[in-house]
Amino acid sequence: MSIILDRPLTWREIAAIAEGAELALSEAAWQRLSYARAIVDAIVERGILAYGVNTGVGGLANVIVDRPQQRHLSRNILMSHAVGVGAPVGKTETRAIIAAAINNYAHGRSGVRPEVVEQMLVLLAHDCLPEVPSLGSVGYLSHMAHIALVLIGEGHAVLDGQRLTGSEALARIGRTPLVLEAKEGLSLVNGSPCVTGLAALALARSERLVDWADVTAAMSFENLRSQPRAFDETSLALRISVGMQATGRHLRALLDGSAILAAAAGRQTQDPLSLRAVPHVHGAVRDALAEIGSTIDRELASVTDNPAVLGTPEAPEVYSEAHAVAPGIALAMDTLAIAVAELAAMAERRIDRLVNPHVSDLPAFLAVGSGVSSGFMIAQYTATSLVALNRRLASPASLDGGITSGLQEDHLSHATPAALKALQILDNAEHILAIELLADAQAYDLQAEDLAKAPGTDAFYRDVRTALPPYRDDRPLAGDIAVARGIIRRADAGAA
Repeated sequence: MSIILDRPLTWREIAAIAEGAELALSEAAWQRLSYARAIVDAIVERGILAYGVNTGVGGLANVIVDRPQQRHLSRNILMSHAVGVGAPVGKTETRAIIAAAINNYAHGRSGVRPEVVEQMLVLLAHDCLPEVPSLGSVGYLSHMAHIALVLIGEGHAVLDGQRLTGSEALARIGRTPLVLEAKEGLSLVNGSPCVTGLAALALARSERLVDWADVTAAMSFENLRSQPRAFDETSLALRISVGMQATGRHLRALLDGSAILAAAAGRQTQDPLSLRAVPHVHGAVRDALAEIGSTIDRELASVTDNPAVLGTPEAPEVYSEAHAVAPGIALAMDTLAIAVAELAAMAERRIDRLVNPHVSDLPAFLAVGSGVSSGFMIAQYTATSLVALNRRLASPASLDGGITSGLQEDHLSHATPAALKALQILDNAEHILAIELLADAQAYDLQAEDLAKAPGTDAFYRDVRTALPPYRDDRPLAGDIAVARGIIRRADAGAA
């Protein structure tokens, strides 16, 4: 798959590039880059005061930097801002950040030379990915600085599974280190590409996850012999929610033709909320994700550099503003974190009902040989632990605040940390759904009556049983959870 950047990319395109799609620029995009650089060159030539071009940055914004030192300023910004710590972000996360940065420069308001963007495109094309420590940013600076280091032959990158210095990595792919010109150092660490790339990836994973949550919920619903009128189209239409209607359609398709549910019809008036409120919760998550997608697309369509350059080379204009701050996308990532955490918390309640003999009419803890075997007893503990961890992680990062740069930056959005913890919540949620998927498969095997499953749920049951046999306390259950999570990460569970 190849994506041509002419107009701003969408979040879905960023996510596709993160997963390996190729990226190229249209001729119009290259022209915008060249024109913006000509404006910066004019600013430099005329000595027009411009933040980060001929001044220091942050708390040093009023310190004038004369022309012979402006190249040094660009290089020094990368060196001083590359302060990340902790484990590196993953391959897909790094690709997403680079793609979002290229998208930002292609607006033609940053003023980096086309050579800078070309170097970034070559890194993507060769999967030569800078090593980017995950921690140490209150906004956007450190992650981007570590990416930019490799462009100038510094830092480290991973190529074909090998960790190399920046200069070694560039040589392997036939490139030479760049020498940065005025403003380029600031532009390379600036703006919101870091959080925007991570947000696109988080949203793509969340869409897949909510589809899978429908699947595991439908399987639990069937195993617990619940009342399908809870998903009736006429009833769900009483509440206005596009996400709820999509969830209802998916659940009805998954459960259509279930002999298990037909035999249980009318057995009780209504089921517990973790079963009958699935359309309401999953639908609310889908509605939230739709809004988050609009926010990310607006961010990608926006100029997030500071300063932004406008006008013409003959009449250059420079705007030193706060567009690099990203409170909107920070709030969106905090919302995504809460939505995914709630989705997973509801799944854990269904796991408990499957393993609890007081409510399930199934063997205690789905164990074969109860007493000698514990079955899924402790797997439910793991799900409970992860739900509690998600609850702690879902505390809004955008409220953290803080003061940096000698009072010059006295309000912080913590956008990138918001995205990083949303990704961690997604990891936890995938494990919780993996446990529910395994418990569902085990519950089908232990049903007292031999009644046909719905074709929709049976297909996913067979996927599990193709990969794993029924569980008999004969192996560490952690291995099964890892396999089930792999199914969730790879397979499509698309909603109707």
